[in-house]
Amino acid sequence: MAAGFMAGVPAGTAAAQEAGADEQNATQLPELVLTANRTPTEKSKVGSKVEQVGEAEIEAKARPVVSDYLNLLPGVSVTANGGLGTQSGLFVRGLGSKYVKTLYNGIDVSDPTNTQVQTHYEYLLTGGASNIEVLKGSQGTLYGSSAIAGLIDISTLGQAEEGVHHVIEAEGGSFGTVRGRYGLTAVNDRSRFAANVTGLHTDGISAADGFPERDGFDNATLDVTAEHRINEAFSVFGSALYIDAKGEFDGYDSNPPYGLVDNLTNENHTKTTAGRIGFNLDLMDGRLKNTVSAQGFKMDRSMLDSGSEFSYVGKRAKLDYQGSFEATERFLVQYGADYEHQTADVQGWTSFSKSYDLTGVWAQAIVEPVNDLTLTAGLRHDEHSVFGGDTTYRGTASYLFADTGTRLHSSLGTGFRAPSLYELYDPSYGTSTLKPENSVSFDAGVEQTFLGGRVVADVTYFRLAVDDLIDYDFSTSKYNQVSGTTRSQGVEASFTYAATDWLDLGGSYTYTNSRKPDGSRSVLVPKHAVVLSANARPAEKWTVGADLKFVADTVDSVGKLGDYTLLNAKVAYQLTDTTEVYLRGENLLNEHYQTVRGYGTPGISAFAGIRAKF
Repeated sequence: MAAGFMAGVPAGTAAAQEAGADEQNATQLPELVLTANRTPTEKSKVGSKVEQVGEAEIEAKARPVVSDYLNLLPGVSVTANGGLGTQSGLFVRGLGSKYVKTLYNGIDVSDPTNTQVQTHYEYLLTGGASNIEVLKGSQGTLYGSSAIAGLIDISTLGQAEEGVHHVIEAEGGSFGTVRGRYGLTAVNDRSRFAANVTGLHTDGISAADGFPERDGFDNATLDVTAEHRINEAFSVFGSALYIDAKGEFDGYDSNPPYGLVDNLTNENHTKTTAGRIGFNLDLMDGRLKNTVSAQGFKMDRSMLDSGSEFSYVGKRAKLDYQGSFEATERFLVQYGADYEHQTADVQGWTSFSKSYDLTGVWAQAIVEPVNDLTLTAGLRHDEHSVFGGDTTYRGTASYLFADTGTRLHSSLGTGFRAPSLYELYDPSYGTSTLKPENSVSFDAGVEQTFLGGRVVADVTYFRLAVDDLIDYDFSTSKYNQVSGTTRSQGVEASFTYAATDWLDLGGSYTYTNSRKPDGSRSVLVPKHAVVLSANARPAEKWTVGADLKFVADTVDSVGKLGDYTLLNAKVAYQLTDTTEVYLRGENLLNEHYQTVRGYGTPGISAFAGIRAKF
């Protein structure tokens, strides 16, 4: 019954259950992905392209924020308006944050008060994160609004051993940076529980490049997630997230020539409170699964900008039902419905308080007509209280040539982005008649294994198009629907190589050609990105890891930004079976670079840390 229970659990919780179901055989189980079909699926049967960052890699690199790991994945790039805690942008296959949905233990953590609804990635720390998945391509059928470029899923309920376990981490280093974490896991045959308290402080660097004043950042995060099986048919689960973050920033002068200036008082203060509860009901010996959940989200942020104070309160309430019926071992039908109520109360340069409702129904079939061939087809319809209806579809295919280790995979999908409450209702700039943006995406690739599975390589071609664009219209001084299509296409190539029993290598190359409707390049999207990584265990108690990212040919509205190479490394020594000390370095080549013109980035830096498990 373990597998039956697992299939009914929403994305973000099931991986730990799979590991916990049979820990003695965990290493023999196939690698699973959770997001591609909203149920645990063998990666070898998934047609969509999914990237994963596991708990071992997160611990090995010991980086402070989730975006540090996302930035090393093929097809993903990150920008920042300064150092830690400053506004971050994320691009997936050439499309920005407003086109990417992000879930944290199943909770949608995007901010309803933004000009466009999107996630504040600068506030998501890695303390406690056990798995990060990036599902690429338009995923409107499974995940509704905003999943045009893809979906990011972050889970903190990892593969802990049975019993009660504690983790303590502490680190300090350059720019007056200090961070720490306490983690608790408790596991038995019926229950799993994880809780983490993470804190980070940094004096920072000047967000505006070349100025002396530092822009600091403080973040305190608490996350809790749990699940409990009452009997073979019924289980309950829940999660909670609290983030209290305060960061200083620099901005543009309000007087000519309107350049970026050092500001001594600008500050953001954000409090996020979110929770999710639900239950699983498995019937007919686990063939008929039902999951019901409810979640609430509130982001309360205030901003002091050039002497003016602003406040933003965004709320989201969501109900979700997901069901599935296993007609045969080769045919699974999934279906669901969800309802979302979103509110924004903005007291800024202009003020408004508005809300909207969004209701969706969807269905998907997963079929294995012959051995090693997996097909999916899905359809969804959403009804929005302002603009009406929108329909999306999705199909995927995966075929494995078992004799040669060659797997072909492909996906075709559509998505939509509902206009934000700001775009609809801001008194000065909003337009209440806006319709959603719509997208279609396609990718196809080949995955090949060599040397008995020690080498895995993949090459994937992707193409996305977004129509019915919502953008600021200077002729009307409002957000309006604009003509034309944003197009992004490119290639993602990657490999992993278990070279020896003590050396692992990996790398990727991404080519992205993203164009605005007028044919000009999309801003801040690198055309070329190369990532190389190595992890070595040269002696019994020593571990050495490094990653390098090279970025070339990035443009903004002014012109071309400089190319750059970032090298990060970590050396760790195992003091005891349960305690590790390490030295970690970032930007070891001391590159002076900018991901957003005018905003500084940290130079060479070093951090020392300790991690203890007991």
